[in-house]
Amino acid sequence: MSNIALGDGELWSSLRRHTQARIGLGRSGSALPTRHRLELQAAHAAARDAVHSPFDPDAVAAGLAGTPTVRVRSAAPDRLTYLQRPDLGRRLHAIDRTHLPEGEWDAVFVVADGLSSRAVHEHAAAVVRETTARLQGWHLAPVVLAEQARVALGDDVAQAMGAAMVVVLVGERPGMSAADSLGAYLTHRPTPGVTSDADRNCLSNIRPPLGLSYTGAAEKLAVLMTRARELGLTGVNLKDETDALPH
Repeated sequence: MSNIALGDGELWSSLRRHTQARIGLGRSGSALPTRHRLELQAAHAAARDAVHSPFDPDAVAAGLAGTPTVRVRSAAPDRLTYLQRPDLGRRLHAIDRTHLPEGEWDAVFVVADGLSSRAVHEHAAAVVRETTARLQGWHLAPVVLAEQARVALGDDVAQAMGAAMVVVLVGERPGMSAADSLGAYLTHRPTPGVTSDADRNCLSNIRPPLGLSYTGAAEKLAVLMTRARELGLTGVNLKDETDALPH
């Protein structure tokens, strides 16, 4: 057995620099040390706040200054219903459907509050800006800002607008180490009620500096969107090969 040069405390401190996981926290009697217990409680409070904090579409629209936007709601009338009835969060509000502009769009970006409005407020506008800057020549629909929305709402939006592809930027389910993680879901030719997760491509944990950067997310999305248009598909048959591209 090899000898470990570091003491136990130094070893755990060294490992903790490489992960947000709660490892080697020690104990005080039969409980966690006070500092780590308080940190855990604070993380739990941040996760709850992320789920229940209201969506502010004005803040996202301000970050997209110069980009046309349109606002919609899902069929869930309030946050409690949204959390209890996931099916309603996947469907457009009947009245809001009539407000969506129709056209022969190559793609539409949908910014959805999901389970963390904080993630959307902090990251969504930057991802949209950096991605669309890489889509020269694309006919893009106005950005849709969706409240009480889940990923599949994008299928309903795309069909109503006539878009060939949809990118849903959504606040991911918060955990005890991240309450501000943004996800991006890409679907080609979406159809409400039919599209499955196997037909989507997902980029997760967009939240610099601890997760995927805006530039990294935009580069991956732009490449995936271009390949999706060429192949006419998304999902398990569309591979993310951006890490293998020359820089």
